[in-house]
Parts: sequence; structure tokens; C-alpha cells
Amino acid sequence: MQYLISVIDNAADLAIQDEMAAAGNPGPESRTLDAFNDRLVAEGHWVFAGGLAAPGTATVIDNRGGEALFTDGPFVESKEYLGGLWIIEAADLDVALKLAADGSKACNRKVEVRPFA
Repeated sequence: MQYLISVIDNAADLAIQDEMAAAGNPGPESRTLDAFNDRLVAEGHWVFAGGLAAPGTATVIDNRGGEALFTDGPFVESKEYLGGLWIIEAADLDVALKLAADGSKACNRKVEVRPFA
């Protein structure tokens, strides 16, 4: 079964940008995250992962009416936002939760786990 692990970031914690900027000279945080990603691959859980740009870079599109409406910025103004994600394969929710707990530690963020329908 596939699960989405959403990385929850917040505007007050800009460390993720610092971590990403340090990619040329990885610090302990990015090495920990790389090790976690390598583990997901090695154990057959890896499907996809990626970090997202800041919410201010988003464009919301609403094409439910007669014409598409494009709006700059996130669809919700919030202190917390989606900072990145993993899509993993796991035998069951218990395995997914354990992996998510390890991912939370690796990325130093809260995470949310949801199964795909």
C-alpha cells in the first residue's frame, strides 16, 4: 500500500531553506535526511520524495466556472504549510507510521501520514 508522508513546515522555522542552501556543503541535517532517503530506497519503501518552494511561490487555479481564475499565493494563509513530501510503499499503517517517525527525526519537522485511497 502507498502512503503520503507530508512534511509540515512553518514560517517561523526557516531552517529548511538554510538546510537546502547548504546542499553544496551538507551539514548534519542534510546528511541525516540523505541517509533516511537512502534507507527508504534500500528497504524497498521509496516511491518519490521532494521538497517544495515557499508558499508564496504558489499559484491557485480555479476553473470550476466559465473561465480559469489564476491567483498568486497559497490557497490558505497559515502559519504551517506543506514543505515537502515522501510517497512510500509499506506493508501496513504500522510500518508507515514507524517510517514517518524516522522521517520526522531526519528532516527535523512534524509530518502527517495518509494512505492513498
